[in-house]
Amino acid sequence: MIDETGMLLRDGAAFVLQRDRGGRYVLELARVPVDHVQKRVRIRGMLCSDGRVAVDGISGA
Repeated sequence: MIDETGMLLRDGAAFVLQRDRGGRYVLELARVPVDHVQKRVRIRGMLCSDGRVAVDGISGA
């Protein structure tokens, strides 16, 4: 289980979390979180491969 905070960014057609702890995750999202882009967020989900997270929830941090 992943529970992280950071900045939600758009990278081409993908969304990524620039982690507060350093590094980044590519996010697999069920819906497009347009209200959270370029803002600090908290994500919860499952690590499904190296650097890729299937997101269960996203909220403002």
